[in-house]
Amino acid sequence: MKPLPNTQPNAPKCPLVDYHYHAPMLNGSSAPCLKESKSLRNITRDYFDAEADREFISEAAVFTTLIVMATMPIVAGISAVLQLLGSLPVF
Repeated sequence: MKPLPNTQPNAPKCPLVDYHYHAPMLNGSSAPCLKESKSLRNITRDYFDAEADREFISEAAVFTTLIVMATMPIVAGISAVLQLLGSLPVF
């Protein structure tokens, strides 16, 4: 049903309805079919797969540097504790 516009000033407030209205039929589309949309999970997986390949070496170098820098104070602390225990008199 399609309401008809009121163009007369004294027309009733309710719109008139055309009960014989039929929506036009759409013909088949000539546009090429699109791929199904990917989920957000697949989009991010594709992005990070490509990104991981490019960034892996630099991130591995930074990680190795951080591990080495973190172990140096631990080794120095253990060495200091061993020296302290070696200098104490045994009861």
